[in-house]
Amino acid sequence: MRLRLLVLSALLLSGCASGPSHPPLQEKQTPLTKASPGKVSDAWSIFTENAASQYGVDEKLISAIISVESGGNPGVVSRSNAVGLMQIKASTAGREVYRTQGRRGQPSTAELRDPAKNIDIGAAYLRILQDSALAGIRNPQTLRYATIVSYANGASALLRTFSSSRDRAIAMINAMTPEDFYQHVQQKHPAAQAPRYLWKVTTAYRTIDS
Repeated sequence: MRLRLLVLSALLLSGCASGPSHPPLQEKQTPLTKASPGKVSDAWSIFTENAASQYGVDEKLISAIISVESGGNPGVVSRSNAVGLMQIKASTAGREVYRTQGRRGQPSTAELRDPAKNIDIGAAYLRILQDSALAGIRNPQTLRYATIVSYANGASALLRTFSSSRDRAIAMINAMTPEDFYQHVQQKHPAAQAPRYLWKVTTAYRTIDS
């Protein structure tokens, strides 16, 4: 089991040829980049469990995003100034979470470097996506796929691949199987990294024990 997790992790984080044929995301060079999704999940479970319970979000999804975004290293800061375990941008996702919670401004870099606060804000943002732009998607697996893509590239870009009308887009998504939706993202999403990101997070999700 340990060998299998290490192999799957290596495939996940190296962007090997077994995934969709799109340019891989630039990897973050951190000491824990090659940590397996299972180890990342175990390392931060005290925080992911609390956040998942508070916001009604799938704990495995939070852990899978952490695994792909930061490899479990809370000190990561990307070139675009995304910070911490869930690589949150203060001016976008962070500000939106603050606004929804009735708070002014946006989280500080120090706050986003704090594992507990970073995971809390990341989980809150996942809940916002599912309760707003993605509301109405009925199949849980399809909703998970849509949430993954929206977390990285925005919900609007995803929905526009179906229709300029949100309601029409949601109806079209509900007419699809999860597999059809997954393939739609692979073939139709305008952001080259979106199909790769969906594949990576989904692969991580599947390797984390329930």
